Amino acid sequence: MNTLINNQNDTQGISSLRVMLMALTLALFSGMAFNAMANEFYTFATAAQERQFNKLAGELRCPKCQNQTISDSDAPLAQDMRERVYQMIMEGKSNDEIIEFMKVRYGDFVHYRPPVNKTTIVLWLAPLAFLLLGALALWFNVRHQRSSSAELTAEEQARMDQVMKNAKQQAEEQNR
Repeated sequence: MNTLINNQNDTQGISSLRVMLMALTLALFSGMAFNAMANEFYTFATAAQERQFNKLAGELRCPKCQNQTISDSDAPLAQDMRERVYQMIMEGKSNDEIIEFMKVRYGDFVHYRPPVNKTTIVLWLAPLAFLLLGALALWFNVRHQRSSSAELTAEEQARMDQVMKNAKQQAEEQNR
C-alpha cells in the first residue's frame, strides 16, 4: 500500500514538472513572438518601393552590429536607419542617393559593396594577391620536387639489392 502511495506522489511530481516546463516554454516563445510583432511595419504605395526598401535594407550594414544588415539587426541605430531609408524611398530618392546619404553619414563601411578607392583597395586586391602567392608556392614546390634526384646512393642500392635477394629466397622457400 505504501508503495502505491509513493508511486502516485512520484507521478504527480513528474506531471507538475512537465506542466512547469511547458509553461516556461510557452512564456519563452510568446516573448519571441511579441518581440517580432514589436518590429516596425512599413506600408508602401507600390510593390517597386517595397522591393527597393528590401534591397537597400539587405545592402546596408549596421554600424553598431558590423556583421548584420540593417534588416537583420535589432539595434536602435539599425531601426533609425531603416526608418530613414523608408522616408527617403517615400520621398522618391533613388538607391544611389540613399546609399550615398548613408555613406556620408556612416562611412563606406555601411555599404556591403565598398567602392574601389585608395582606402579600400586592400580589401579588393588581398584575395587576388593571396591566390597568386598560393599558385606561386605550388608551382615552386612542384618544380623543386621534379628537379630533386630520386637516384639511390651506392650504399642504399646495396641495401636494396640485399633486401630483394632475401625476399626472393623467402618466396622460393615458401613455394617448395
